[in-house]
Amino acid sequence: MHKAEGFFVTMAIAGLSLGAPPALAADREPLDARFQQAKPVACDVQCGDVITQHTKLTHDLSCPGTDEPALRIEGDGVVLDLGGHTVRRSSPVQQDTLGIVVTSTSMVRNGTIRGFARGVQTEGVDSLRVHKLTFADNGTAIYNYFSTTYFLITNSRFIGNDAGLGSEIDASTGTFDVRSSHFENNSLGIYLDTHAADVLDSTFIGNGLGIYCFAGGARVRSSTFARNAAVATTTVPIGGRDICDVFRFEDTLIADNASFAPAEIPIWNVVQLDMINNWIVGNDNGLTAGSFQVYIQGNTFWDNAGGLTLGDTPIVSLPQTGIIRANRFLRNDGDGLRVLPASTPTVIGNVALGNTGWGIHAPTAFDGGGNVARDNGAGNCEGIVCAPY
Repeated sequence: MHKAEGFFVTMAIAGLSLGAPPALAADREPLDARFQQAKPVACDVQCGDVITQHTKLTHDLSCPGTDEPALRIEGDGVVLDLGGHTVRRSSPVQQDTLGIVVTSTSMVRNGTIRGFARGVQTEGVDSLRVHKLTFADNGTAIYNYFSTTYFLITNSRFIGNDAGLGSEIDASTGTFDVRSSHFENNSLGIYLDTHAADVLDSTFIGNGLGIYCFAGGARVRSSTFARNAAVATTTVPIGGRDICDVFRFEDTLIADNASFAPAEIPIWNVVQLDMINNWIVGNDNGLTAGSFQVYIQGNTFWDNAGGLTLGDTPIVSLPQTGIIRANRFLRNDGDGLRVLPASTPTVIGNVALGNTGWGIHAPTAFDGGGNVARDNGAGNCEGIVCAPY
């Protein structure tokens, strides 16, 4: 991969608070406190059992892959504590197998779920709390099935799954609130179909694809994307509901990835793209994005095999507008920053040094002043005025 020589960076990150809307957050605080105070009773749980009260496993479970789930939770407000144990599929066939099916607001914590077509599946659940779970080698680790569900997922690991988080197409909605969790060697980290994701203090390493925003939106804060085949993708703009609304990356390290987007859809098409105070370093290509609005501020694009290219999106039949301010484009192959006609963002106070193409090429952009460019291979600035220092 395209490595940045001598790259050492310490990011002091102050994450902004998003979470649930205030009313919903207030409603969930007592419930979360109730979960934390629960004292599950150790029980000799067997495959196929229905859990209706706080329960703690006393041993691993190896469950056959039948039409019935390994475990089912039916009690509202119930905590299932795996006690550090593993619930795994014992049959040789994974297809249609279910790990834990949840049918009411509940919490699952402290253990491993391995080898099922769906590790945890929600059915008609308002909210699900997941804490200190490891999901390994499942089809989809957490699957929202015919529900409108708020998921709070903390301190969990998703390793070697086909997908970490997913949902029934056209049949479920919700929010994936992911905190301090780790996604590694999954084919896909998070799939969003009419779902929003709020990802905080999490890592995506060695995945085929980090986030697929088919319909919905994503906010990523204080996180790391490294050595993935592709960071993210959006659906091809075809109208209707299948639109990725907002992509927002804040205080995040995006480094040594093979690409920002898969080759078959090499551009992020979103209604709004926000990138604030990110480090984008040593990636094997540049970022190309089409959007209606942009807010690109305080980012460093350093030693990538391409810079940042912004343009209009067919989602909205109007030129792109917004702000591109106080970014640094340093030693990238190709252009540091390129704004495609007829996009008209305001370009202000950026620095472009030592890129092999143009420093800043923005013939239709508004010149906000204060831009600096020098030692760029094809030329320093086009369409705006840049000072050498």
